[in-house]
This record gives sequence, C-alpha cells and structure tokens, in this order.
Amino acid sequence: MSVLSIVTVTIPATTANLGPGFDCIGAALTLHNQFEFSLLPSEAEKSLTIEVTGIEAERVSLDEHNLAYRAFVHFYQQIGQIPPAIRLSIALSVPLARGLGSSATAILGGLIGANQLAGSPVSQDAVMAMAIALEGHPDNVVPALMGGCRLVATHPNGTWTICDVPWHEGVVPIVAIPDFELSTAEARRVLPPDYSRADAIFNMAHLGALLRGLATGRADWLRTALQDRIHQPYRQPLIRGFNAVENAALEAGAYGLVISGAGPTLLALAHPSQAAAVESAMTIAWAHEGVIVQVHQLQLDMNGAIVH
Repeated sequence: MSVLSIVTVTIPATTANLGPGFDCIGAALTLHNQFEFSLLPSEAEKSLTIEVTGIEAERVSLDEHNLAYRAFVHFYQQIGQIPPAIRLSIALSVPLARGLGSSATAILGGLIGANQLAGSPVSQDAVMAMAIALEGHPDNVVPALMGGCRLVATHPNGTWTICDVPWHEGVVPIVAIPDFELSTAEARRVLPPDYSRADAIFNMAHLGALLRGLATGRADWLRTALQDRIHQPYRQPLIRGFNAVENAALEAGAYGLVISGAGPTLLALAHPSQAAAVESAMTIAWAHEGVIVQVHQLQLDMNGAIVH
C-alpha cells in the first residue's frame, strides 16, 4: 500500500497557571509528542490505522475515539470536507493526565496535521481558535502552538490577545512527575464557584510580580510571585506529599513550587546553580511519601509546534 503524502507534527509539553496565572498563562517545555499522518489511497481497506509508541502508549485509543484523530476529523468538518483515509503514528514522551498538556498536544497535532494535508486552507490563528474551543481554555494550547511563555487575554471583540512573556535564563523549570494521575475534571470540581475581592486582588498583584520576576530573574520577586489563592489551596489536598515536596524544594534553594496545570506534576523554579539540588530534593521527598517520581530539569521550548 503506497503512501501518498506524509506530514509529521512535533508538539511540546506545557506547564500552565504558574501559580497565580490560573487559566491565562503557560509555558512550552522541552518534552514532546510527535504525530505522523500518512495519507492513504482511496482504495485502502481501512480509513484509519493508528500506531502508538512511547510512554504509556498502551493507554491511548487506537480507533476513532483517539483525541488526535478526533481533532483531525473536526478540522475537516470545519472546512466542509470529508476526512481522508490516514495512518496515524504517535510517539509519546509527555505523560497522560499529569498536568503537562498532553491533551493539548493531541488536539494541536490533529488540527495541524489536517491543515497541512488539506493544503493549509486556514491560518495559524484559525487553528489556534479551533484548538482553544476543543481544549476549553487557552493556557496550554497557545504556548504549545507558538512556543515560549505566553499570557492570553480576550480582546473586546472576542478574539484572543497573545502576549509573549520574557523568561530570564536564570530561571530553570524543574518538573516532578508522580506515578499517579489527577484528571482536569476532578481538579476543577474542588474549586469554589466564586472568590472574594481580597483573593482577586491578591492574585492580580502576584501575577504582576510573576511577570516581572520571570523577565528579570530576581529571586525575591519570584519567591513572592508564585503564591496563589485561586486554585492551588483547593487542589493541594488532592496531591499526596505536596507539602513535603514543596518544603524540600524550598530548602534546596528553589524560588518556589507550584502545581503544573491541573496537577499532579509539580513545577519548581530555581537558579541554574541550585537546579540539581532542587531536583534531588524533590525526588527524595516524594520517595519518602511512597511515590515513584520522575524529575527533569527542562528548558523553555521556543519553537512551539513544528511541521516536518
């Protein structure tokens, strides 16, 4: 069976919220998922074949319920065309349901792959709008698409305004990924329906401090900035060992520790000279809680989605 056309899309993991930036800020990281779409001839016996390799590959759907394929089909529906027969090969490095944007990689992979195979009939902005609509919020899909750290707000006309957030080279992201999951739906159920004026002001001030701290690398600003009253106090009890890992990271010299996305992955920010110590401290602390964990020093992915 000959392949008519192949498109490969590489999408970075993301860490969202960054403490006070709930649902509006996220950063692309140097972990990636890859999606290869092979266009098959019209006489192919099957209209869809899916192969998955990599971390937790056995948990990914191999039929039309696959999230990347659902996004692929959605794209063709939006442009009024019938989806072609494809072979989809997925290589996973981003763990599922851990707060690192795995669903955003699948949604973007499907949309971008479809756009490429269809001859790129829509713009990047249109792909981004489709991805946000499917994901439900922008803080993962926007940095995954565009790279770097991004703040997203709504324009008065209802479109999205994207602000790039400078990230100082003296701020190293360190992710600690535990061997248990926390679904986004569960993490959202524990949030209150409304907040006090004091909590809103607190988070506005700390988000401003976070933006300045990330841009300058100033340790005192970052230590203050990573506090939050909107989501983390309510989600911390869902993450076994949170307090122990946070205390260990701070004692090892981290600027602070936050929940990555909806969790349970925890993100520490540290100076490069302290990063190894923070990585080791987080590993040991969670091990003492009986949790198997993978800890990685990462960098910002400045490229975002790449089409091969």
